[in-house]
Amino acid sequence: MIKRLFFAMLFTGIVAIACNSEETGSLAFDANGEDFVRQGFVSKDGWEIAFDSVMVTLADVTAYQTDPPYDAASGVEPQGKAVAVPDVITVDLAEGDADAEPLRLAVIDDAPAGQYNAVSWRMLPASDGPAAGATVLMAGSAQKDGNTVDFSITVTDESFYSCGEYVGDERKGILAAGDSADVELTFHFDHIFGDGDAPLDDSLNVGALGFDPLAALAENGQLNINSAELQAQLSAEDYETFIDTFTTLGHVGEGHCYEAVGGYTGHSAP
Repeated sequence: MIKRLFFAMLFTGIVAIACNSEETGSLAFDANGEDFVRQGFVSKDGWEIAFDSVMVTLADVTAYQTDPPYDAASGVEPQGKAVAVPDVITVDLAEGDADAEPLRLAVIDDAPAGQYNAVSWRMLPASDGPAAGATVLMAGSAQKDGNTVDFSITVTDESFYSCGEYVGDERKGILAAGDSADVELTFHFDHIFGDGDAPLDDSLNVGALGFDPLAALAENGQLNINSAELQAQLSAEDYETFIDTFTTLGHVGEGHCYEAVGGYTGHSAP
């Protein structure tokens, strides 16, 4: 009887260990401002924009394994097995040279194996450091027709993005046991300023503010402005456009997200 009880307890323990064990791997979280930030670009209204820094503050960065796959247009938050970055992180998306890789935010070494097909994160004002008080701090210069505007634009509005699977030249987020994978938070700053390489009637440019309205606020070639001042000095229509495009910054590669205030980050909801 004692032997049977002992082996029964031993077997139960082995089963419990097997059930509690989980195959894991290393999951990296990256942030990417793309070539628009690292190399500069021409706005829809002809300003050559070069960024010195684009600082964003990120919190509650989380990757999910969802089944069925998460639909960003649904407006609900992703549900499923989740892995989260524990820290609030401020990064400069313009860091590095023109060909720099996306910035590594964190690596979780014991992430459960599987397919991470959804990501969410918050953008909120930094509590300290050079970007203190800013959700996004854009600094650089813009040139057009011999005129130069040196700018520093502080955006204090918060955002919350829920995104589906990464869309790009490669798949991301597929983590095999004992292996590594990465997920990416992508930021499309051409949504704010437009893209001079695209037709003016492209949906991206139709919805973008451009740089002309901001350049008009500069004094002696200097523009140092925050969200409250933008609201006071831009026309009501231009300010609404600025805020609307700001909420569409978040993507996963070319994949769209849902922002809690602005809605779907595609140019139009499906």
